[in-house]
Amino acid sequence: MRDDRLYLIHICECIDRIEKYTCSGKKEFFENTKTQDAVLRNLQTLGESARHASEELKANHPEVKWRRIVGFRNVLVHEYLGLKLDLVWEVVDQFLPELKSTIQAILKEIGEEP
Repeated sequence: MRDDRLYLIHICECIDRIEKYTCSGKKEFFENTKTQDAVLRNLQTLGESARHASEELKANHPEVKWRRIVGFRNVLVHEYLGLKLDLVWEVVDQFLPELKSTIQAILKEIGEEP
């Protein structure tokens, strides 16, 4: 479980960074390529941590959309030329807040304070 704790903590850290980078809102995100790059990098890293989480953790927590997270990471890495920033913003705005609270709950459950 030690490795899973590290991956879960890393996922939370990536979300925290993304929240920090996007706190100025959608307009700023769409106008600032540095912000876009920082968000994309952290989404990729978050997806990589999700990919490396153990099968046991994934099976015990089906409420986390592990496959979708990893799949989105693959899109970010391999299909970057066709990437739609609207989709990225939707993930940041709609999906990450729920993911963060779910991952924090899992960390509490396994005895790790987020």
